[in-house]
Amino acid sequence: MTRGGVALLLLGVWIGSLGWLVRREYFRPSSQLAEASAATVPPGATFYSVFMNGTQIGFASNTVDTVPGGIYVSDILEIFVPVLGSAQRLNAHTKVNLSKALQLIGFEAKIEGDANRFVARGEVLGDSLLAIEITTGERTEMIEVPLREPVVLPAYLPLRLSFGPGIEVGDSHTVALYDPFTFQEKMVDIAITGDSTFIIPDSAVFDSTAMRWEAIHWDTLYARRIEQHAGGLRTETWIDELGRVVQYRSPGGFVISRSVYELAYENFRRGHGVGAALQPEVIGQTVIAANVSLGVDELAQVRVVLSGTELNGFQLEGGRQQLIADTLIVTRETPDQLDADYMLPNLSLRFAQFVRPEPLIQSDDERLLALARRIVGRTRNARRAAESINRWVFEEITKEVTAGVPNAVRVLENRSGDCNEHTVLFVALARATGLPTRTAAGLIYINGSFYYHAWAEVFLGDWVAFDPTLGQTPADASHLRFTVGGLARQLELTRLIGSVSLDVVETRNS
Repeated sequence: MTRGGVALLLLGVWIGSLGWLVRREYFRPSSQLAEASAATVPPGATFYSVFMNGTQIGFASNTVDTVPGGIYVSDILEIFVPVLGSAQRLNAHTKVNLSKALQLIGFEAKIEGDANRFVARGEVLGDSLLAIEITTGERTEMIEVPLREPVVLPAYLPLRLSFGPGIEVGDSHTVALYDPFTFQEKMVDIAITGDSTFIIPDSAVFDSTAMRWEAIHWDTLYARRIEQHAGGLRTETWIDELGRVVQYRSPGGFVISRSVYELAYENFRRGHGVGAALQPEVIGQTVIAANVSLGVDELAQVRVVLSGTELNGFQLEGGRQQLIADTLIVTRETPDQLDADYMLPNLSLRFAQFVRPEPLIQSDDERLLALARRIVGRTRNARRAAESINRWVFEEITKEVTAGVPNAVRVLENRSGDCNEHTVLFVALARATGLPTRTAAGLIYINGSFYYHAWAEVFLGDWVAFDPTLGQTPADASHLRFTVGGLARQLELTRLIGSVSLDVVETRNS
């Protein structure tokens, strides 16, 4: 994994394992009810141990402060994630400013790790606009998000549920989430599906022989189970009657459990368990970092048996890919599949979302527009335009490991990067010409090993894979697509770490 890839995966672990902290959603209880209930929200701090596959890999805390004008909710996460046989550090901090009615006023969210720094600051303007300032590395940009309803962050979703409409077993809600780290909105179904009691540590004492803290007293908590379903993924959160999380579980073996400070933080700080979490993983270094050669032959078809992890939520089907039971079949597009039935620019409303700019893919930037016109020239043929852009990015962007979240404008300025940088620049240039284009990510199979990789897909009658990093038009069948979309979807690849098993049962060359 490159440092840039590590940054994406670290960010993904945080979003994936602490989804109840970093998502935001719209919710509809009356403001009067929320304000009256919010007056009873108790201040305090809770601490958590973060586990992966049964081993503690981190520490988290949630603090609620009540002030005369409203409520502050602050979350801190410190985690070490196993990548490439070593522990990569990640610190994350969110702070949310709420009104007395538990409505968002503003927020700040920071992610810092060995290979990444990402900051998002948001402010609600009036009641219909959310202004977000995004900083990646040294670059800052602003986006404005129209609001249909007051915004709610999951940092306080448990509070909102408990002190707003209340939660009873059998209740269900549908919420629209807007995540400032991925800049996307999606619908999530929430159901209260059960209740139980938990026995959690209440106090601890230091064992000088084992040189670690041990629980000596325990407490019993009543909690309700909240299930969230979105895009085929299911997560489970247990919250108590004060709106505090007791336990959280997500796919991939991530578990967050309430504990006391000494057990959650002090034992983690002393290194207990971190080394044991460094299990072998299927996602190796990128092709660039490993200096892997593709060889002469390009694969026309690959058959891979997938096992060991839930496949729900991954975009394994469609276009060149077919999933039959647990076998994924990838077939490279033939020449007759590359001719589009439209001329540039594609103005169809069906593809509007794939031709417009978005954060980090600034296809409306004047420099990118001018460059795209120069690369494509006068052609209105979609296939020729895509091939020209792919060739330019492959030849002009230096292949090297890059730290940070990929940003198309920054890639153009630096003229270097790994697969993420090549892909976002390709997508931005393609969209600047009116080509419907999207990012894809997954694994690439080379010389018997799998590597994390990102590439692009252009709609030419169907979605066709282009790889600007490797200069393939179209990309060969060694590309196993798991996700489609920007950073939001690529982060889901963290579910593969240490869990998925892949068995290549057949390959066929061109």
